Amino acid sequence: MAKTREKLSRDTIVDGALALADREGLDALTIRRLAQDHGVTPMALYWHFKDKHELVAGLAERLLADVSLPDSEGTWDARLRAALVAVLAAVRPHPAVAGLVPPRILESDAGLTVADHVLGLLREAGFTAEEAAELGGYLLWAGVTLVTAEPGATDVHPAATRDEAVERKRVALAALSPERFPNVSAAADALAACGDEDSYFARGVDLLVAGVRGLR
Repeated sequence: MAKTREKLSRDTIVDGALALADREGLDALTIRRLAQDHGVTPMALYWHFKDKHELVAGLAERLLADVSLPDSEGTWDARLRAALVAVLAAVRPHPAVAGLVPPRILESDAGLTVADHVLGLLREAGFTAEEAAELGGYLLWAGVTLVTAEPGATDVHPAATRDEAVERKRVALAALSPERFPNVSAAADALAACGDEDSYFARGVDLLVAGVRGLR
């Protein structure tokens, strides 16, 4: 058993859990299934995570730990934008688990580091501690929501069935009456799946930063 514990480190388990969620969605992630994928009994995983709740928290912590905050110079709003881009860079590869991140930001050192950085930039902009807390929470939630709300995102449809789901949605929207819903039917492709992900996320971050700038 000691050999199993050494082989199955916490990081190894989280790596496997992320890969499974990316392939099949968060609902497929269970201690039993993960143990099966590693060729061990569930008890081997319980040495590191006592239940799925702890495992899910570990996934969120991993994504937050992957945030590489830039040590950049410039105005507060330029640095705020860079910070949000850094958060998205860590979360975007794992849309199926992105929604786990916001409610757990204040529950780990990695998340607290991100939060403190964002709050510091908002304080520098002139907001009070209370205002910064409100705006910072909104920005981090909204930033992650760009991932989960992306048209065709795999948090709703696992990668294996995404193309089929996107095509069904596109066909349904395109079939709408152009007289009743002219703008929706004209945008059927864009509403079903994101055509240019980089532009989609860039506009989303610009919108968030511009909103904070406008409040000043």
